[in-house]
Amino acid sequence: MSSVARTNQLLYQVELLLTDAGNTEHTGDDEHAMARRMALEEAALGQLELALNAVLREVTEHTDIPHAGWREWLRASVNVAELERLRALAGDPESWLAVLLARLEALHGDEGVARRRPQAGLIAGGAPALTDELRWCHREFKALLPSLREGSLEW
Repeated sequence: MSSVARTNQLLYQVELLLTDAGNTEHTGDDEHAMARRMALEEAALGQLELALNAVLREVTEHTDIPHAGWREWLRASVNVAELERLRALAGDPESWLAVLLARLEALHGDEGVARRRPQAGLIAGGAPALTDELRWCHREFKALLPSLREGSLEW
């Protein structure tokens, strides 16, 4: 499988997981429904991390940067336009990538990232549901992908 195909496959899998996480037909309404939704959200986030690593491999194939994961790629001192774009996004706290990276840090922590949703009728904080945040990150990631690939293909 090519690196492009792998990235596409991972993003498709994220879409499937997020569809299931937001669909009570898949999570059910029994005592395990919330745990299933939380598991699907964290699985989707893990797949998004794999997709981020895959796209970073794609756009750095023409360099001699070791492929050690998104943390190292985004800290690398090499001047690659696609990495610069991603670094700029990561540095903007309002961007999809900054949100994604923060959720990935939480995913790797002891607490995880998925949370129980408040019971119906309770006043909840203004934070969006994790499924909604991940859908936004996924949508923005897919929208940026063609321009990242275009720049990389020039090499």
